[in-house]
Amino acid sequence: MNTVVLLSRDTLLLKQLQAAFARSAPQLTTVLADDPLARNAQIAACWFPLPGSLAALPNLQVIHSVAAGIDHLENDPSCPDLPVCRVVDPGHRQGMTEYVRWAVIHYHRGFDQVLEQQRQQHWERPLQRAAGQFKVGVMGLGSLGSAISQDLAASGYDVRGWARGSKALTGVQTFAGAQNLNPFLDGVEVLINLLPLTRETRGILGQSTFEQLANGAALVNCGRGGHLDIDDLEQALKRGKLRGALLDVFEQEPLPADHRLWTMPGVTITPHMASAASHDCIAEQVAENFRRLNADEPLLNCADRLLGY
Repeated sequence: MNTVVLLSRDTLLLKQLQAAFARSAPQLTTVLADDPLARNAQIAACWFPLPGSLAALPNLQVIHSVAAGIDHLENDPSCPDLPVCRVVDPGHRQGMTEYVRWAVIHYHRGFDQVLEQQRQQHWERPLQRAAGQFKVGVMGLGSLGSAISQDLAASGYDVRGWARGSKALTGVQTFAGAQNLNPFLDGVEVLINLLPLTRETRGILGQSTFEQLANGAALVNCGRGGHLDIDDLEQALKRGKLRGALLDVFEQEPLPADHRLWTMPGVTITPHMASAASHDCIAEQVAENFRRLNADEPLLNCADRLLGY
C-alpha cells in the first residue's frame, strides 16, 4: 500500500492537503497521524510536525517538506535521519516577487506614512523620490532572492544583495560572506530577508544588523521567524532606527492572538502569504517522489540537512 501521512499542527492545512491529494494523487492512500494506517506510511508530508510524530512511524523512508524550506522539521526533535525532500513550485518565484515588489513600493512611496495619516485625519504628501535614489538590500541570493533582486533592479531601484557565496547578477551589487555583511547593510533603506534558517542565520535580524542600516529604514522578513530578534526589533522601532517592519513569517504559526507583534507600533503582519506552493503542486511532487522511491530512482529536490536547505 502506497501510504502518505500528513503531519502538521495546522489543522486547516491538513484538510486542504487531503483534498489536494484526493484530486491530484488519488493513487496514494493519504492519512492523518491519528489513523491506524499511518504506521504503514513510507512518506511523511510535513509542515511543522508535532513533537514525536515522526518517531511514531516505523516504516517511514522519506520525509517530505510541503514547502521550499525544511527548518520547520525542527519542531519535531524525533525527526529520524532519513532523506528529506522539499517542494519546488514554478509559481513560487512569481508570487514572492510580487509580494516583495509591493513591500518595497509600500515604503519607497510612503504608503506606510499615509495610512497612519489617514487614522489621524491628516493630509500631507510624503516626499517622492526616484527609485534609483532608494537603496534596497536583499539577504539571500538563491533562486528566489536572485530573481527578486533583478526584478527590483529592472524597476530602477538601487539594489544590492548578500549571500554566503559569491554571485554575479545583472544590475545588482553583490556581497559575499560574513566579512562583507556590514558593507552590504550600510545605508540600506529597505532590508529584505530571504535567507534559509540555519545555525548561522538564526537571530541575524537583530540590533547589530539594524544599526548598520540607514536611519528610518524598514525591514521585510519573508525568510523565517527564527531570523528575527523581536526584542531588538521593538527597541529599534521605539527609537526610530527602523520606521517599520513588514513580517510574513513567525516562529509560531498561526501567530497567537495575544502575541505582542499584533499591536507593536510600526509592524505590519501578513499571514505567511508572500508565496507558497499550490496544494496540488505539493501532492503531485510528493506522488512523483513516491513513484521514484518505489522505482529506486533518485528523489527530486533533496535537501542537505546539515546546510539546512
